[in-house]
Amino acid sequence: MDFAFDARTEELRARLLAFMDEHVLPAERVAEEQRAALASPWDTPAVVGELKAEARRQGLWNLFLPDSEDGAHGAGLTNLQYAPLAEITGRSPQLAPTALNCAAPDTGNMEVLAQFGTDEQKKQWLEPLLAGEIRSAFAMTEPEVASSDATNITTRIRREKGGTSRSSGAESGGEYVISGRKWYISGAMNPDCKIFIVMGKTDPDGPDIRRQQSMVLVPRDTPGVEVRRAMRVYGYEDHYHGGHAEVVFDEARVPVTNLVGEEGGGFAIAQARLGPGRIHHCMRLIGMAERAIELMCRRAVARTAFGKPLAQQGVVQEWIADARVAVEQVRLLVLKTAWLMDTVGNKGAHTEIQAIKIATPRAVVDILDRAVQLHGAGGVSQDFPLAELWAAARTLRLADGPDEVHQRSLARRELKRYL
Repeated sequence: MDFAFDARTEELRARLLAFMDEHVLPAERVAEEQRAALASPWDTPAVVGELKAEARRQGLWNLFLPDSEDGAHGAGLTNLQYAPLAEITGRSPQLAPTALNCAAPDTGNMEVLAQFGTDEQKKQWLEPLLAGEIRSAFAMTEPEVASSDATNITTRIRREKGGTSRSSGAESGGEYVISGRKWYISGAMNPDCKIFIVMGKTDPDGPDIRRQQSMVLVPRDTPGVEVRRAMRVYGYEDHYHGGHAEVVFDEARVPVTNLVGEEGGGFAIAQARLGPGRIHHCMRLIGMAERAIELMCRRAVARTAFGKPLAQQGVVQEWIADARVAVEQVRLLVLKTAWLMDTVGNKGAHTEIQAIKIATPRAVVDILDRAVQLHGAGGVSQDFPLAELWAAARTLRLADGPDEVHQRSLARRELKRYL
């Protein structure tokens, strides 16, 4: 395993670091000022569009797309090449991923469409997503069931042969009728969100619980789709992410051509989608931790307590040292996972993907907690990004599968050798 950055990665890193310093970080305060003047809190500040235009001009666009999927529209990087770049964007998770068109949930949705979509689906939805013209959402989690077990979902996708489409009024060769309630559907509050990828059960009584689910494309303006409310995350509405919505599907009808992949393939598609999503989150988390360490060090040398700088207090030195060790440990594990995904595929890296999903959010939450403590009242205020970063990192101990699910799977794999 050679984790040295190749020439292309080094070149992109240099350009991206300059882009962050010159454009993204200064735009954070501008975006907050602009947001206060918007007609709707879900509208996008103008500076975000300016950042996207500049990122495209500099060739820092769709960096997440690997060669095997759609290199013609992206940078065609491997996971190992993308890892240090995603880490850099994690220093400003509210702006940088969106500016580069590398923000969740769009990245995962683009990967699903690139891998499983038909030519027509790619033309209608993937191309505008790749161009950054629209946003999207992935509707899987439900409030009425334990969504840590994806086979629990209750949303029904019922197929009806023939009939008239409520969205077009035209005769169709068949429709899917979607009924169910989802929540924490990321990006759904954004007015630019035009398409949902919805997971539900097409065969709820099927003998194989992992073949009961399917995925369908549901345009946001489909009759029967109601974006009911925004869900808060530790009190934050996460405007830049497009919010996290409760969405109700009440007999929403779409053509059968909106099926993604095959009937019964929804669970497998979800797993294919979540693997890259999990490592992308971990890559960005490392960048969040690096920013926290930088803020800790700046605060420590600038503040005095009990007659000497905080930087000379033993406990503060321990926090900073432990933070550096933790970041280096999880970074190496993430890089190993990226390398395995590139060389043996996502299935071959399954253990490592689960390991980073357990270890990285835990480590980063701890670092951010110490950074908040070091900043005192400022750490929980809006004057520093730490509280919001903490909320985002803590949420990732639940998103894409809670810690306990990954621990259960890892333990079973370890124990299997002894049974």
